[in-house]
Amino acid sequence: MAVSYKLIQKNSTPSTPGGTKKWYAVPKSAAAQTGKQMTKAATENTTLAPIEMEAAMDLLAKYVPQQIAQGHTVHIPGVGYLRLSFKSEGVENIKDFNPSTMIKEPKLVFKPDEALRTSILQNLAYEDGGVLADGVTYASRPAYLKAVGEGGTEEGSGEEEERPGGL
Repeated sequence: MAVSYKLIQKNSTPSTPGGTKKWYAVPKSAAAQTGKQMTKAATENTTLAPIEMEAAMDLLAKYVPQQIAQGHTVHIPGVGYLRLSFKSEGVENIKDFNPSTMIKEPKLVFKPDEALRTSILQNLAYEDGGVLADGVTYASRPAYLKAVGEGGTEEGSGEEEERPGGL
């Protein structure tokens, strides 16, 4: 599975303005599918109707918050685990603890099931999805290099698919 990335130039030390800039790869994201698109695609070539999957997803979306509020970690088989996490200030005397002001940054933590994680990451490859420089998006690294006068040939440009470990 090939995943597109784009290169973005950022300060290598964000805390030092005007410092050295380096190029970093970031995933190139596409718009999320709607619920209907996802359920139609997921149920293709099965006997399950997309509307049945939509109903099951709606029930799950109502079930998860209830379980999280009760302190449970929610396991969605084949997908992973959802749990609540937050930070807290400490107090020396337990009587001084105030949850409404001392519990901070609540967030949901997702841990994918190992089989899902493996199926996504096992054969991952990367492909040039462009460059974002000074607010301008270029279609590829060779296109950027040509535009800034540092190259012009597609040969040896690194546009071919890159595999982890040099495979």
